[in-house]
Amino acid sequence: MTRRLPLLLLLCVATASAAAPMTLRVMSYNIHHAEGLDGKLDVARIAQVIVDAKADLVGLQEVDRGVERTQRRDLPAELAKLTGLTVQFDKNIAHQGGDYGNAVLSRFPIKRAKNTHLKSFANGEQRGVQQLILDVQGREVLFLNTHLDARRDTAEREHSATELRAIVSAAGAMPVILVGDFNATPDAKSIAPLHDILTDAWTAVSQEPGFTIPVKKPSKRIDYIWITPATITPVKMAVLHSEASDHLPIVVELRL
Repeated sequence: MTRRLPLLLLLCVATASAAAPMTLRVMSYNIHHAEGLDGKLDVARIAQVIVDAKADLVGLQEVDRGVERTQRRDLPAELAKLTGLTVQFDKNIAHQGGDYGNAVLSRFPIKRAKNTHLKSFANGEQRGVQQLILDVQGREVLFLNTHLDARRDTAEREHSATELRAIVSAAGAMPVILVGDFNATPDAKSIAPLHDILTDAWTAVSQEPGFTIPVKKPSKRIDYIWITPATITPVKMAVLHSEASDHLPIVVELRL
């Protein structure tokens, strides 16, 4: 009996350690292909915003790779190098001789990754959702990054929200973080399906409006970080002020 006690103690310690909560910082940022309000392409300026925020996970929208307007540069690779984070870029459309889509920067190992094209209505711009399974200190977390349709007609956004809901539901008990530019205000019908299964991190921790556009005089909130409420708790959240893009970045501290 005494010989087994040390092993039992070790097992108890290991179990307690595995269940211990941890915090991580998550950002969502529509970077407008790294073109700031001054009209200048400045990748380092975007990277500095991310570094200053001490972000562990970043969902980026409107990202160019090899596109003429951004000097055919590989913006995802440059951002990874400047921030010291691992990058996953996924193309949604071909544009000006290169690729245009979304990217994720991660401090955690990426175990699996795929990009799903969302249903496009009436020849609109092809949209997609990145789906990354991350190893967050031994725990699997599903990180989703997307950018939904911007047109006045809400039909495509409504359908995209149901597609996103299905992806979250399929994850089962796995913690899920969904970020992106949804081109919809919090009370919009188009994102109502997400409210049923996810928590809008901003409304959970703040009474402020959290506006993210336009940068000079913010008056709308269309950028979000959503979480599964049973597995993740938002601690604090902020809208960061920068003129590096035509959107303001948002960052949240989460307890997993």
